[in-house]
Amino acid sequence: MAAARASLGRIFPESSILFLCDMQEKLRDRVLYFPQIVSMAARMLKVARILDVPVLLTEHYPQGLGPTVPELGAQGVRTMSKTSFSMVPPLQQELDKLPQLKSVLLCGIETQVCILNTALDLLDRGLQVHVAVDACSSQRKVPFGRKLFYTAPTWRSVDTRLSSSCFVLRSEMNRLVALARMQHSGVFLSTSEALTLQLIKDAAHPQFKEIQKILKEPVPEIGLLGFFQGMNNPLLPNSRP
Repeated sequence: MAAARASLGRIFPESSILFLCDMQEKLRDRVLYFPQIVSMAARMLKVARILDVPVLLTEHYPQGLGPTVPELGAQGVRTMSKTSFSMVPPLQQELDKLPQLKSVLLCGIETQVCILNTALDLLDRGLQVHVAVDACSSQRKVPFGRKLFYTAPTWRSVDTRLSSSCFVLRSEMNRLVALARMQHSGVFLSTSEALTLQLIKDAAHPQFKEIQKILKEPVPEIGLLGFFQGMNNPLLPNSRP
């Protein structure tokens, strides 16, 4: 097999690995588009299993944030707990066992914390990093509903639903800025479908029909297009000149 040029970002099953980052129970109600993000990561996991791509999973401080959500379908996947804001330190020994490794496919949360720091650590190791943007998100920082605030001399209850858009905006800003930061550093931004098709490369692939069934499943809305609408982006409809 010819060596893949880093500038092109080509990926092959035999030299790739899938990283699944911190999709845990206590983050279910805190992360924007959590069910959608998990469903796209679950697709990547199904594809990895079909193509025999190794998979590693982390849980951030599981004593507080709980276990990985069952709908990810990661039962049986090697899982490492961590407190670092990067997957690389706890997975160091596993990476060292894969001398053929060239590319890491990365999914999970949060984009501006563990995904970003993991990506930078992997780049430091000389690896290509491919982030599935439709399988990453960030916290909305505050639950919707009522919340207590202190205003001297007493506490008052505020309906945060009235200002929930502010927290959604903060979450999306964190996600988009982190994605831009990673791309500037040399990370390849892609989608789960694009990465899947890069891995199989040909409709004549023996597992194409099986993978095609996964790709035909409905793709959920994850909010990214809406935040590009109205910007000066010629690739999107209704964008301002």
